[in-house]
Amino acid sequence: MVLSRQEFRRLVSQAIASLPPVVAQRLENVEVVVEDRPTRAELAMAGVEPPGTLFGLYTGTPLTERGSWYGMVLPDKITLYQRSIEEACRTRGEVREQVRITLMHEIGHHFGLSEEELEQAGYE
Repeated sequence: MVLSRQEFRRLVSQAIASLPPVVAQRLENVEVVVEDRPTRAELAMAGVEPPGTLFGLYTGTPLTERGSWYGMVLPDKITLYQRSIEEACRTRGEVREQVRITLMHEIGHHFGLSEEELEQAGYE
């Protein structure tokens, strides 16, 4: 399944708009971006070895690790990898669902949740 960048971003925007208000309010200073595929450095950062792939990546300081020192910093970033997601999906509906799952997974990391906790919550 291959979508235009504009259509993929529309799905990302819809996923963000569908977030519960309590979650959306805690995404202050978080930028959500779309890239084609993860770089080797991003794969390494996530602990994924080629030929493995990555649907999304959170970079920043989780809310649970912030202290009084936190301020005047660049935004945290959630990157969604369009081509990686598309290659795993057969339909637009599957892409939409994977975008939402991946976004929620990366938001979970922003909230300080571990991979194990996210898996238990169904956001693997």
